[in-house]
Amino acid sequence: MTVSGKRSGRVSVAGLVCVKPGHRTRLIYRTITFHGRKNEPKGFGVRDFKRLLEAAHQQLGGPLVIVWDNLPAHVCAGMRQFIDEHDWLMVVQLPSYAPELNPAEGIWANLKGHLANLAVRGGIDHLAAIIKHHLKRLQYRPDLLNAIIAQTELILEPEPP
Repeated sequence: MTVSGKRSGRVSVAGLVCVKPGHRTRLIYRTITFHGRKNEPKGFGVRDFKRLLEAAHQQLGGPLVIVWDNLPAHVCAGMRQFIDEHDWLMVVQLPSYAPELNPAEGIWANLKGHLANLAVRGGIDHLAAIIKHHLKRLQYRPDLLNAIIAQTELILEPEPP
């Protein structure tokens, strides 16, 4: 059987590992499936990240402190303006090339481990459904999410005044 990578598309995922004192650790994510169609977004842009942050703010019911990597869409002028306009949002930028400090990298590693050697027969939409299913399962594993955060050795407690 011949397998062609042509026109296979891609699934992009953006997610936040969320910690709120007194509550279980949560995973909030969004996916975009690119089918290779004209004018279809290939991945996440500033508008998509804004929507993700707004959704997290609503779901968590409070201010957000985001620890972010240096993805161009995270540090561009449009995102900086959005951050400046919202008093409920504070962003801490990770140093360049520091994936070991980023909890989201642990989520992606876990996801990729479950997708290794997977042969998807139903096309890109089937792959998107498998990814969403796995991420949904992760949402109900606060113990695993906590372990992923602990692996970064980030200090999540605010310093006393």
